[in-house]
Amino acid sequence: QVQLVESGGGLVQAGGSLRLSCKVSGIIFNNYVMDWFRQAPGQERDFVAAISWIRAVTYYVDSVKGRFTIARDIAKSTVYLQMNSLKPEDTAVYYCAAGPDSGLYYSEGAYRNWGQGTQVTVYS
Repeated sequence: QVQLVESGGGLVQAGGSLRLSCKVSGIIFNNYVMDWFRQAPGQERDFVAAISWIRAVTYYVDSVKGRFTIARDIAKSTVYLQMNSLKPEDTAVYYCAAGPDSGLYYSEGAYRNWGQGTQVTVYS
């Protein structure tokens, strides 16, 4: 079983930066993929970024490319999401997810292990 705990959310002005962290505990298999999803009020939970645990192959939704960077530190069992040039539309609860690589890294349904979420609010 995998446990995920997010941190690093907060209130930031548009154009600013935040770094989210997801501390992972439990068994992580070599074929795992770690994701960040986000859910804005009244909307569905959407894919943001993903990284394969061993090879560090990364994927991003188009709206964050060039602004967000996903990374992982195996020694610290932590996944990060560096968010720069934040916009009000980035406001959401951000969730960390983990699971075997099914090829559907962008799909919420591909993951059984989720964190509790961390709120990011960007004001203009």
